[in-house]
Amino acid sequence: MIIALSLILAFQLVGEILSRTLDLPLPGPVMGLCLLVAGCTLRPALADRLRPTAQGLLAHLSLFFVPAGVGVVAHLPVLRQHGLGLALAIMGSTVLAIAAGALAFQAVARWTGSVDPSAVKEDGGD
Repeated sequence: MIIALSLILAFQLVGEILSRTLDLPLPGPVMGLCLLVAGCTLRPALADRLRPTAQGLLAHLSLFFVPAGVGVVAHLPVLRQHGLGLALAIMGSTVLAIAAGALAFQAVARWTGSVDPSAVKEDGGD
């Protein structure tokens, strides 16, 4: 387990080093995760070695949310004061993100020919 955790953290470290050295807009942990996925794809034995440890981490993923819960409790006065505005902003941005995703999906489906353009109604009505 220690070796598997060390490998996972090593990939994160390499991703962090690459991200900072090459001044990439991608965060180091994301870069490390991409490298880890590539490594597991190229060497299935690596995936087999990391699988039990990764599943153990995922089984206890809720522990990683404890700091967020503490942060919410620590900032309750701010939430009382600005909670309605925050809730509206979160709901609005969620709706906009879903709409943007749906529009992007439609555009890609049309560009790739996955959807017959004549089958999609442009006017929105019957």
